[in-house]
Amino acid sequence: MNKIPSVNLADFLSNDKNRKQKFIDEIGHAYENIGFVALKGHFLDDKLVSDLYTEIKNFFDLPTEVKEKYEIPGIGGQRGYVSFGKESAKGKKEGDLKEFWHFGQYVDADSKYANEYPDNVTVEELPKFNEVGKETYQMLEKTAKYVLRSLALHLGLEETYFDDYIKNGNSILRPIHYPPIKTEPKGAERAAAHGDINLITLLMGAQGKGLQVQNHKGEWIDAVAEPDELMINVGDMLSRHSNNKLKSTIHRVTNPPKEMWGTSRYSIPFFMHPVSDMKLDVLENCIDGDNPKQFDDITAGEFLDERLKELGLKK
Repeated sequence: MNKIPSVNLADFLSNDKNRKQKFIDEIGHAYENIGFVALKGHFLDDKLVSDLYTEIKNFFDLPTEVKEKYEIPGIGGQRGYVSFGKESAKGKKEGDLKEFWHFGQYVDADSKYANEYPDNVTVEELPKFNEVGKETYQMLEKTAKYVLRSLALHLGLEETYFDDYIKNGNSILRPIHYPPIKTEPKGAERAAAHGDINLITLLMGAQGKGLQVQNHKGEWIDAVAEPDELMINVGDMLSRHSNNKLKSTIHRVTNPPKEMWGTSRYSIPFFMHPVSDMKLDVLENCIDGDNPKQFDDITAGEFLDERLKELGLKK
């Protein structure tokens, strides 16, 4: 497959069972073959998207010493600011050429997970920053819920199989700033080749060139979304749970051509995570004679912990 397929969530949400099945078949085929789709019909409106970009640009334009006061020690970068070059891809020494922010889950007060997550960090200098971040988080979470419902049906599960696992899940909204490049990077990229940890990732800001996906032949293909599309890919947790039936695809953000080094790039992934005690054990109906069980049993929390250590975000 040499092109990222485009699907429309309106088909799945329609009352037409043929349109709904068409969406399930299209997204299932894409995730078995390339691991990425471009999705129209999501729950973000133009004003919210515009407000979010305004707020995150305002934040990353703040002086470094102001941003650094929002870098919280001891929580593995799970909330607030993570400064330039701190994160590296698994197996890579060089830090990625980016800085970012983390919004986390807004947990129901009576939930057993209420004390499991760090608090979200409030930016005092920007009164609308946290409000706009929260609304974006919740609209992306809602979009992800229906994508996972379609995948549950594709895997032969109950439609709402994932619902309880993602409610109060450890999902993260990560606005990223790739600053202008000032000197020749020595082996570093804006984001080195990696797979995502989580169930699925919903990416805003894939309109310009830079994001590339590795297909099954090992070729890098550009993943460029239309302005009204989100790029959505399978993460390692879902790949593991489905015995690699749904593919978590290696992807990267390349450095721009030299004439564009002076420009910033922004992208905003939403990493959909389940609750920590979800068992990621391989689903029985994804195992057969041709596809024996490929992965050991593990919980989502244990898997996340392992990977954060590999990324250098947790000791």
